[in-house]
Amino acid sequence: MIVRQATAQDHVGVLAMNNAATPNVNALPQHEFDWIVARANHFMVAEDAEGLAGFVLCVPSGLDYWSANYKWFTARYPDFMYLDRVVVAERVRGQGVGTRLYEDMHRRAQGRWPRITLEVNLKPPNPGSVRFHERLGYEPVGVREYDEGRCVVQMYERRV
Repeated sequence: MIVRQATAQDHVGVLAMNNAATPNVNALPQHEFDWIVARANHFMVAEDAEGLAGFVLCVPSGLDYWSANYKWFTARYPDFMYLDRVVVAERVRGQGVGTRLYEDMHRRAQGRWPRITLEVNLKPPNPGSVRFHERLGYEPVGVREYDEGRCVVQMYERRV
């Protein structure tokens, strides 16, 4: 498996993988995906012999981004890298793909950003993601509820 910079040829597969991963990440229409990709400061894919195995997509602070979670971090931190979405293909879950993507992201962010921010679903629950992020040193910094309490996310940061 290799981790490499995403290219335009990856976009169709990445968007399909993203949209198949709901509710762990929200589905995106093409125009929103294109907006995020155009502003990404870190967009990497993991690839193995069978093809796309996962991806991570981050954007910098300072954007006029519609994401309420991004706005939550903007209200609290002047400078951060926001992990907007990460997905690992079902066929390779538990094989270290996510860890490889995160190690690469941490290495590339060091010295460029004071913190990486992200959120994980608590409702609907995503306990595997909570464990994964806390094992990698992400610390809870708040909780955000929306959709009249039907959705709850744990906000995390990791200082780089």
